[in-house]
Amino acid sequence: MRSFFKIFFASLLAFFVFCLVIFFIMIAVVGSITSKDKQKVADKTILELDLGSMYSEVVAKDPFSQISGEGESPSLYELLRLIHHAKTDNNISGIYIRANSNGNGFAASNEIRNALLDFRNSKKFVISYADVMSQQGYFVASAADKIYLNPVGGLSWEGFSIVMPFIKGSLEKLQIEPQIFYAGKFKSATEIFRAEKMTPENRLQTEEWLGDMYQHFLVQTAAARGLDTATLIRLAVQQVVQTPQDAVANRLIDSVKYDDQVKDELKRLLSLDKFDKMNMLSFSKYKETVNLRKGGSDRIAVIYAEGDIVDGMGGSDNIGGENFQKIIRKARLDKSVKAIVLRVNSGGGSALASEQIWRELQVAKQDGKPVVVSFGNVAASGGYYIAAGADSIFSNPNTITGSIGVFGVIPNMQGFFKNKLGITFDQVTTAPYADAGGIHRPMTEIEKRIIQTEIERIYLQFKQRVAQGRKMDMNLVDSFAQGRVWSGTDALQIGLVDRMGNLQDAIECAGRMAKITSYGLKEYPESESWINNLLGRNKTEPSAMLRKELGEENYQVYKQLSGIREMTRSIQARLPFQFYIQ
Repeated sequence: MRSFFKIFFASLLAFFVFCLVIFFIMIAVVGSITSKDKQKVADKTILELDLGSMYSEVVAKDPFSQISGEGESPSLYELLRLIHHAKTDNNISGIYIRANSNGNGFAASNEIRNALLDFRNSKKFVISYADVMSQQGYFVASAADKIYLNPVGGLSWEGFSIVMPFIKGSLEKLQIEPQIFYAGKFKSATEIFRAEKMTPENRLQTEEWLGDMYQHFLVQTAAARGLDTATLIRLAVQQVVQTPQDAVANRLIDSVKYDDQVKDELKRLLSLDKFDKMNMLSFSKYKETVNLRKGGSDRIAVIYAEGDIVDGMGGSDNIGGENFQKIIRKARLDKSVKAIVLRVNSGGGSALASEQIWRELQVAKQDGKPVVVSFGNVAASGGYYIAAGADSIFSNPNTITGSIGVFGVIPNMQGFFKNKLGITFDQVTTAPYADAGGIHRPMTEIEKRIIQTEIERIYLQFKQRVAQGRKMDMNLVDSFAQGRVWSGTDALQIGLVDRMGNLQDAIECAGRMAKITSYGLKEYPESESWINNLLGRNKTEPSAMLRKELGEENYQVYKQLSGIREMTRSIQARLPFQFYIQ
């Protein structure tokens, strides 16, 4: 009887799995048929851009997008191409921006904003509206023909600020001693452990790059609104903008309107009657109607490096050294690929993994394939390391870059274990340093010297990679290294990057360098199968839920605290901090 039930339930489980597979296959088939039926966009359609959505460099295939009817969210590069395509699409009359918040970094926002400005050259309209508008939302919304705000809503206009957490006091209370090693006087990643506030060096660099970010924001706003930057600064300093009506009086927005009034205006722009139906289409659905693939027998490989740089294979939300080594090698050995474009959006991480990726890109260059890099929101420390040897580097003015330096942290938790938990340790070793690096005891002076020597060796190697790639003297590299963080604008002036531009600019440059005019794109990492994405949903959903529950600012603090464990595993080439500009 027992064997009968075992066979019965095993058969039942197999039948259930079979039905589940058939179910999703049917969804895929129906979805593909449905998408073919939706190749037409209705006349006088308005595209709706929700800035509250974060447009990542890579978007995982969502097996449930067809069921929900929402469509698959476009990646950042897809969004930019869709806006460009809409410029000449006769069925698209304009773009409506929902600008309540902005889930995208400033460099990504800059690329979206530039795409909207280019779209306006078609003489089609761009209207933005919000109930409560953040400064980051306003940055993109200022590209619109008209900016409207709810009469009882609000506009943030206080200037930029960054708040950094420091846990030195917490570690002292827990009797945990952070044994810290670093190279570069501006390499402030370890300040979270060893200080209670910013060091003078860190404050100096933060004031400068944050000032550059703010200046770019002001200049773009002033140009869009016909104002001067001095006036915009005064509005923030004196806290003039307290109500939507204040924003109108100071020409930051055009008018206050309720949602229904804005929709009525959109209908008037379309020459529709008040009671006529208005066609609004999200970019997720518009993506289903547009073929973004370019033809040509030649290919340019576009590799998206987004997230922390980690040892090993990594996952979908980071840059695994071994994984990206294989990806670059695959593109390098593909005869149809004539050039490689690396899109970097990373604050760095493991120095070893960064070296692995750097090396594979150098081999690609040696094989005659041009390597061009495009910087996103962040391309710092290890993120800059992997880019340093490129033939050409494109950056946004408000990209965070540089941070050429390394560090390591090995915690001594002996006091915590003994005095807080009542745990003690004893050991037997076959050599004096067999247990070196253990967290159960303090390091000896000899062990500290060994680690510091290794830190300085890797720092020297990092500077050599930059000097070689940028064709600079080592002394010059040292003068702007030291772990210092730069804006994209400053990076251009000191020679860390070659020119300002977006990913499309980098791709076109790669095409010219490879001497090809007709080409398609091969994008990496390649999309996983729908079943793998289905099974992997539980890996990504918790972080999305945390981001939603905590809010962006608190989520960034959480990420920094949760990243402490990763910092203690190996020598790091990592941005000094996680930051969120408010």
